[in-house]
Amino acid sequence: MSDKKTELSDAMKRNLQPKKFVKNPILGTKFTIAISSAKGGVGKSTFATNLALALKQIGCKVGLLDADIYGPSVPKMFNISEKPKSDGQKLEPIIKYDIQCMSIGFLTDQQTPMIWRGPMVTSAIKTFTQKVNWKNLDFIVVDMPPGTGDTQLTFSQEIKMDGAIIVSTPQEVALLDVKRGIKMFDKLGVKILGLVDNMSFFTGDDGKKYKIFGEGGVKNTAKEFQKEFLGEIPINPEVGKCGDEGKPLVEKNPEHEISKIYLEFAKKIKSTYL
Repeated sequence: MSDKKTELSDAMKRNLQPKKFVKNPILGTKFTIAISSAKGGVGKSTFATNLALALKQIGCKVGLLDADIYGPSVPKMFNISEKPKSDGQKLEPIIKYDIQCMSIGFLTDQQTPMIWRGPMVTSAIKTFTQKVNWKNLDFIVVDMPPGTGDTQLTFSQEIKMDGAIIVSTPQEVALLDVKRGIKMFDKLGVKILGLVDNMSFFTGDDGKKYKIFGEGGVKNTAKEFQKEFLGEIPINPEVGKCGDEGKPLVEKNPEHEISKIYLEFAKKIKSTYL
């Protein structure tokens, strides 16, 4: 009986050990940077597109992978309506603003809902990471979907991600999901580069800063989880307007005060990896 108990105990210990996943890099790229939040509506896609353009502005070769299967944003934010070409083996990324782009939105009608179960989502993600002809990229920026589901697990377990940036607004209801996302990345061994406080304040005509969504939540969360706080991005109507027009702010007006914030983020990433 004691031998059986020992065998059972050893088996339980083995099952409790964290699994070691074989993580493969995305071919044609040097470094993969995920932009995540685990919460929708916090400006993650806006951050991803502008960061990609900022990295390009400072001389990097950049790709942008829209990994949000259910709600792709890159086709609208980059004003892309064409379909990617294929040789029957690989898809060619669509180049816009000197950025190599791929999104499920390039392959489907914008108003067609993606009513897919998990395995189909996983298959699509593997297509974008294994069967797209990414060419000599320094960085590929991955716009991750909300939540901690199939897409996040596929990337974290199977793809070599060199870092993740967590984007959030400062109110507690957003940070509840963000904290789950941080724990997920930590558990799966993905390095978190830091947290960004997006839409942190609005500057009125009177020059005062109005903290519409609260104050200090993202910075406090970074401190709680011992992560770096990367900084704040204020609310500015021009950011949303440029995104809706299909020419993000960093591309349209690189001298804008918010564009300069993205350029500082880009410089920090470049100096970290290149």
